[in-house]
Amino acid sequence: MNDPTLLLDTLDQVIARLHQSQEEVSLDISLEETGRVIQVEKGVAFIEGLPNLKSGELVQFTGKQYGLAINLEKKRAGIVLLDRSQNIYVGMDVKRTNKVQEIGVGKELLGRVIDPLGRPLDHKKPPQIEKSRPIERRAPALTSRLPVVDPLLTGIQAIDGMIPIGRGQRELILGDRQTGKTAIAVDAILNQRDQGVICLYCAIGKETSEVQRVLKDLEENNALEYTIIIAASGKDSPGLNYIAPYATMAIAEDFMENGHDTLVVLDDLTRHAWSYREISLLLRRPPTREAYPGDIFFIHSRLLERATKLKKEKGGGSITALPIIETEEQNISSYIPTNLISITDGQIYLSPKLYQEGVLPSIDIGKSVSRVGGETQLHHYRRIVKDLRLLYSQYEELESFSRFGTRLDKETKKKLERGKRVREVLKQERLKPLSIADQIAFLTALTTGLFDPIALKKIHKLKQQIQISLYEDLPQITQKLNKGQEISEEEMQQFINLLTAQVQI
Repeated sequence: MNDPTLLLDTLDQVIARLHQSQEEVSLDISLEETGRVIQVEKGVAFIEGLPNLKSGELVQFTGKQYGLAINLEKKRAGIVLLDRSQNIYVGMDVKRTNKVQEIGVGKELLGRVIDPLGRPLDHKKPPQIEKSRPIERRAPALTSRLPVVDPLLTGIQAIDGMIPIGRGQRELILGDRQTGKTAIAVDAILNQRDQGVICLYCAIGKETSEVQRVLKDLEENNALEYTIIIAASGKDSPGLNYIAPYATMAIAEDFMENGHDTLVVLDDLTRHAWSYREISLLLRRPPTREAYPGDIFFIHSRLLERATKLKKEKGGGSITALPIIETEEQNISSYIPTNLISITDGQIYLSPKLYQEGVLPSIDIGKSVSRVGGETQLHHYRRIVKDLRLLYSQYEELESFSRFGTRLDKETKKKLERGKRVREVLKQERLKPLSIADQIAFLTALTTGLFDPIALKKIHKLKQQIQISLYEDLPQITQKLNKGQEISEEEMQQFINLLTAQVQI
């Protein structure tokens, strides 16, 4: 045991093992900023200890909950929570991610229902996403854009005929509660089935039952295969509702930059404004008009400016935006409606009065306008409906005047009768968008006076007969019209002769 040789051998072995272990050990040291929560409110948290935090940066709480840095103050930061705040408590650690909020994009999302963080809500497996994009992004530069010249047909003859929408346009839909705003947007989505347009429906602050109703309508009409639903319900955090339209735009931009035309429905931005107001008040931001923060205009303008038509070298696709807002007591001059009217390229106003009278869709033609859609309207539409809008507006004025019981001359009575038929022809069943040929047939019969001798009760049945005869007797002309092609004067005369024959039956 006291042999010095054995002792030396043992020491050599120990030293060898130490050298070997030192070679195998690699030190992985990383430095990260860590802060802590000092206050929690419903939907927001205040933190301290992250001096280099940037505005809009994503932060992570213990337990893998995330939030967005919105308020950066000298000694603390205001964080908008993207999940519910029950699991966030004072003293909890929080660290920087050096990232902004992103969402997965791509064709894998088609037919799916997800939340603004990309998590599936349709009880299916998470989509296999290959790439993602930041939800916030600057709008394309003016030099990257093209004029709005291609039509986006909604299948609703009152819109396609008198308030036309183009691909790349931003057309506001507004009206009081329960006047059919969502129904118009869903009909527009259904009409894109064979148009090569990818649709995105963003539900903001909606009840789950409302989103389920939209989902059911899309499924039953085979429209879900080219549609993505992004939903944030009223039960979700204000932060999740706030980022919902931005996440939707990020998904749409990926399609646009890959050459696809997209239609984005934002339902609705009134609730989006409410969510942002709630966040801002909790963050102690100074309120302005109607208690909204001072940057309420900016959050909507930077969102809707992302809708455009791109040049071919930039991708060649387009985003057409249909933002929806809810008015109160038909007041379109309140804060949020006036903001969005000034941002968008026109508006479709739905009248509660028309809705109560059973005129569906309840579009008030006099208060609705499309500022760029006229350039996109098909040639046959322009030729047929150029005087229709004026005729309908005159009818509405004469209708109010006639209620006083004054005697009317023959010309006035004739205009009133024609106006009644205009309103009757423009009535349309929900979830039944009309083809171009159908719309041109009805509007041609209307403007040429073929419907004048027909009783109002018989017009609906007559429209159905015209639809059947068009496809049976004039299939080639009908096909041309549905493809947006022009027809000759001879073909147009055949078209009118068929309409005349149907009316006289």
